[in-house]
Order: sequence, then C-alpha cells, then structure tokens
Amino acid sequence: MTDTQIRILDARTMGELLPFGPLVATLRQALAEGCVVPVRHHHTIANSGEPDATLLLMPAWHETHRSERYLGIKIVTVFPGNTLRGIPGLTSTYMLYDGRTGMQLALLDGNTITTRRTVAASALAADYLARKDARRLLVIGAGRVASLIPDAYRAVRPIADVERLAQSLRQQGLQAAAVTDLEAAARQADIVSAATLATAPLIRGEWLRPGTHVDLIGGFTPAMREADDEALRRSSVYIDTHEALHEAGDLVQPISAGVISADAVRATLDELSRRDVPARTSNDEITLYKAVGTALADLAAATMVYEAASVAG
Repeated sequence: MTDTQIRILDARTMGELLPFGPLVATLRQALAEGCVVPVRHHHTIANSGEPDATLLLMPAWHETHRSERYLGIKIVTVFPGNTLRGIPGLTSTYMLYDGRTGMQLALLDGNTITTRRTVAASALAADYLARKDARRLLVIGAGRVASLIPDAYRAVRPIADVERLAQSLRQQGLQAAAVTDLEAAARQADIVSAATLATAPLIRGEWLRPGTHVDLIGGFTPAMREADDEALRRSSVYIDTHEALHEAGDLVQPISAGVISADAVRATLDELSRRDVPARTSNDEITLYKAVGTALADLAAATMVYEAASVAG
C-alpha cells in the first residue's frame, strides 16, 4: 500500500471487479478472520409529509496482526420517500484508507459495495443454511438489491427457477416468471428472499414448506417487517450480526411480544464462517437468516475491489 494516489472507482468498474463467486469467498474469509467494527452511528432525519429518513455511518478497520491493513467508512442516506420521486431511496459513499498511516486510498461507489456485499452475504448464509439441492428461488422486491439476488445465489446453489424480475432474468438463461400470487409462489419455493422496505409482514409462516430457507434482507429498523411471527416461530433463526437483535423489526417485534427469545438465535454469520460447516440439521428444517448489514462486509468488499483495481492498473 505504498501508492498514495487516490483511486476513484465508478459503479460499472466496481461491478466488474466484484464478481459474486470470488466475493462470497472473500466474505467467508473476512468473517472468519474478523476486524474491528464499532457500533454504527444511526441517525433519524425528519422529513415533513413523508417517512423519516436515515443517516448511517459505518466504520471498520483491520487489527494490527494483519499484514495488509485497511480502514474504511461508509456513509449512507436512506430516504424512503424517494420511491414516489422515481429515484433510489438509498445512496452511499465509501472511503478507504491505509490502516497503518491513515492516508486515503480510494473513493468508492458505496451503492455498489452495499448491494453486492449484501446479496453475497445472503448467498454465503444460504451456503450454510439452505438445502444443497435448493433450485427454486422466490425473490420479493424489485429494487437494485433484489435484482442481484439470483446471480449471487447461483454462486452457491444450482438455482434453475426464479420467480421475479422475469424478463431480464430470462435473457440470462434462467426460467423466470413474474408472479401475482405470493402465497402460491412461497409454498413452492426452496428459498424465499425478500429485499423490500416493507413495514408489514409479506411472508407468512404458514406458507413455508418443510426445508425452506428464508432470507430477510430489507428490514433494517425496528418498525420494518418482512416476515410474520409464525415464520419466526417455525424457523431456526440466524443473523448476520448481533446488531440485528436491536435494529431489525423482524426480530425486535416478535422478541418484544414474547413470540421468540433472543436466545432462539442459533448463530451469527461470522460464527458460521469460523466453523465453516453447514448449520442445517435436516432437509425438513426451516431456516431463516436476518441481515441488517455489517461494516466488516463493506471493508472486505472495498479491500477486494481496491486491490483488484491496483493490480489491473
């Protein structure tokens, strides 16, 4: 890390440098290794006439024992009201520094890091939690994150059928279909992945057949829900980070209501990665993974793309 020139990488370049197979592998190693991840700064911004906005500051850095050390921080704004404006609700920027000197190395497109590390982390979780023969994927959502879910899951499972984002996915060679009956699609799915800003449950536990893996990506505040209490009650629950217990409505609300307890959570994603063994106990077990995002994954993706760009020149 002797080159002090600040690299500025756009979304297209970063997408090319963060293919999902290698990114899942990078996250697996980074989670097993660990780094310093302070509690994120989470600020609510009042927005008259529409839902409150959110400002997130997410720092992370490598510990001193690592030979190549980096420090990074992601700045995120989430404005749900942007949906009515026809513009993205989430915007972010990532700044990467030399972990030894504090010198800035790169300014990166935070949206690309967020979307690709998010779905790659879900794919990594599914590699531990979904059945090995899972082929039918239901994607709930139509935003940037949702659009990448099928490609990420193909890095870890033989996904053949995808229910959502139909036209573009068919062009990629997948058997995809748009659905209007969510219940029917969920009852047939091997994996149900939701990436929405929903504040009321979309996924009903009674719809889940034995062996289903549920992946909840979207809800990141206590007021947001993507799955109902019955889905939590029927599932073996896993999370990406302990912050999910305090930030995710899919956990905060059922725990507060006494539906489940915090002790019901089996493991975090870093614990699964350190053990590097499947957590599923049978083909009939229903598993549920709830993510709120971690700065560790951001740092891992930023490091990967910076090093790849440095090699490519």
